[in-house]
Amino acid sequence: MFTEGSTAGINRERLVRTLTFWLRPAFALRVVNRFQRIVGFDRSMALASSALTTLIPLSILLGAVLGTFAHADAAARIIRRYHLTGAGATAVDSLFSPAEGTSASVGVFGAVFLLISVLSFARAAQRLFEQTWELKPLSVRNTRNGLWWILGFGGYAVVTALLSAPRGGTVLRVAASLCDVPVTAAFLVWSGRILSARRIGRRDLLPFAVAGAVLTAACSTGAKLYMPRLFNSSVERYGVVGAVFAMVSALFAVALVLVASAALGREIRDELGRIRHGRRPSDHEVRREWDLVVAQARSRWHTAREQVSRHRGGNPPPPGSPRDGA
Repeated sequence: MFTEGSTAGINRERLVRTLTFWLRPAFALRVVNRFQRIVGFDRSMALASSALTTLIPLSILLGAVLGTFAHADAAARIIRRYHLTGAGATAVDSLFSPAEGTSASVGVFGAVFLLISVLSFARAAQRLFEQTWELKPLSVRNTRNGLWWILGFGGYAVVTALLSAPRGGTVLRVAASLCDVPVTAAFLVWSGRILSARRIGRRDLLPFAVAGAVLTAACSTGAKLYMPRLFNSSVERYGVVGAVFAMVSALFAVALVLVASAALGREIRDELGRIRHGRRPSDHEVRREWDLVVAQARSRWHTAREQVSRHRGGNPPPPGSPRDGA
């Protein structure tokens, strides 16, 4: 019969074995290779740029249209969410507000431009799934699903904005932040399904959705601490356009998290498939990988220490010189 101490020891050992298995160098290298194969940094910048050119005009338009029915101020929501003050808050308010004495009406050319930017954003997200899961590109043939995704993205933005609204005490805020994770995970699964034209199964998307939701929540928490400094410094250096630079940086960070989560989720799904087919690496192989990494790290550490010691002690005198002592 197991005692409480032995049960805790078994659980700790199982946790260590799980972590060493999923963090082993071979798996981490496959994730990095997958990220490089989909050109992760370029894909993140493409997503961030498309999001910027879509979200700013769309937020201004929706704020003007919905403002007659409800309070829908995108600038105020961003300022409250990231606790912006001073020059940063002023720049964001100027960026998302139409000029004084004008209206946010949209002409024919503006409507066409807005539609193109919205579809471009949807196709940028669509290419992420197609490249990560190695699917045949659909391009404009998936336009209808892209429009549905944009509507769903708008609903997701509204839900997360309501959850992040600063209401109640600390416990309610923490609970609201935790609710963001399942909502984001569900949205990511749905996004992968609709943008891939249902060519990717829900079970295949689940590892990506869980990783993306957790990492996005962590990124959002870090953004609340760093964004005020980023906005204020950018605005003080570049003026109102500095707010655009800060938003591009923030959107790039979010896009990078999602692209990395896609690479990680795809490799987790492949690894789980190998495990189901009985091709799980043995504990001996995993231990050998870690032993090799530790040995290489120790060797490099000793080499670095020798170089530092040699540098501090100076170069040895040449043979036959007065300092040689011959």
